[in-house]
Amino acid sequence: MQNFWPASGFDHLQRTERGWLQPTDDYLRLFLARPELAPVPESCKAELALHAAMLEAPGKPVTPAALQALQDADARDSYRLFLRFRDGLLAAGTLEAYYLSLFPRDGMGQINIPPLFIDLLAQAITRNLLDDSTDAYEVRAGEMLFRSQRISTEGGQVLSGDRETLDMLNETGGLGDIGRFLAEAKAPLRDVEVRVLSDDNAPDYWQQVDRYAYLLDLTHEVSNDLSHGLVLTMTRARSGLKALASVLQKWVRHFLGVAVTITPVQKVDDEAWRWHVGLDAEATALLNDLYEGRDVAPDRLQRLVSLFRLEFADPREMRADVAGKPVYLGLMMSADGVVRLKPQNLLVNLPLRQAM
Repeated sequence: MQNFWPASGFDHLQRTERGWLQPTDDYLRLFLARPELAPVPESCKAELALHAAMLEAPGKPVTPAALQALQDADARDSYRLFLRFRDGLLAAGTLEAYYLSLFPRDGMGQINIPPLFIDLLAQAITRNLLDDSTDAYEVRAGEMLFRSQRISTEGGQVLSGDRETLDMLNETGGLGDIGRFLAEAKAPLRDVEVRVLSDDNAPDYWQQVDRYAYLLDLTHEVSNDLSHGLVLTMTRARSGLKALASVLQKWVRHFLGVAVTITPVQKVDDEAWRWHVGLDAEATALLNDLYEGRDVAPDRLQRLVSLFRLEFADPREMRADVAGKPVYLGLMMSADGVVRLKPQNLLVNLPLRQAM
C-alpha cells in the first residue's frame, strides 16, 4: 500500500458504512492552512483572532460582523467562500453527498463555490476509491480527475502532463523562485527532465507522486508496418487510457452503485448510436455536433484525445429506451492543448433508469 496524495486530507476523513467520506475538524483545518486563508504579516488583529478561533473549532458559526471586522477585502472574500463551502459540506454530511448536490441530475443546480474547492473534493474522493490500488498508472490517471493536463502529440505519442507542473518548469527551469529570477534576468536555465511513466520508473513515481511530475502515455494502439503492405495494430498493455477507464469505472460505481465497463475505442462505428457523454466541455460540444450530423473542421477533430465505449453490466439499470445500448464518451483538448476533465459529467449525464 502506498500513502499517496497526503495533501488530499484523506487521512483526516472518516469512512461511512457506504464507503463515503465524512469531514472532520482536522480536514477543515487543512483549508485554514492554505495560503488563501493562512494569516500573513499584514493581517489585522480581527483576522488573526478569527483564524485562531476557527483553528480551535473549525465548525463554529461565524457572524457577519466578525467577517466585516476584517480590514482586508480579499481576506473577507476568502473567508466567505470557505464558510459557504464548509457549511454546505457539513450540511451534506459527506464529501460525496456534497459533490453530488453541486451537480444535480436535473441540471438546476447552482455552483456557488470556486473550482478549487471542487477539485479538492474530487482529489479526496479519488484518493478514497484508489486506496487499495498498487498500480502507478491507475493512480497517475487518477490525477486527471482533479488536475488540468497539457497534451502533446509529438512523434505519434499522446502524452499527458500536469499543466501546472509543466508551466512552472517552463517558466522556472524547475528551480522555483530562483529559476524565475534567473529567467527574468535572461540567464540560461538548465534542462529539466520530465519522465514518461513506465514499468522501469514506476517505483520512483511513488516516491514523487505529490509532485505531479510524470507524463502519462495515452497512446492506446501502436501500428507496425509489415511486409506486403500489411499493418499490424496492437493495443498497448500499459495504455494510460486503459488506466483512466479503470478509474472512471470506479468513480461511477462509488457514486452511483452501478457497475459499468469502460473501454477506449478509436471511433464510433455504430448506426444505432443513441447516447453519449463528453468528459469535458470541448468533447461535449464535439459529440453533439457529430451526433447531429453537422460538419466538423478537421483541425477540431484532431483535438479529440480519445473515445470510450461504456456498457452497463445490468441493462435494467438504464433508461428503458436505451437499455442495452452502449454509451460513448469523449475526451478532448482545447485549442491550446489543455484537457480539463470533468468527472461530474458521468454522474449527471448517464442514462440511468432512475435518479440514484
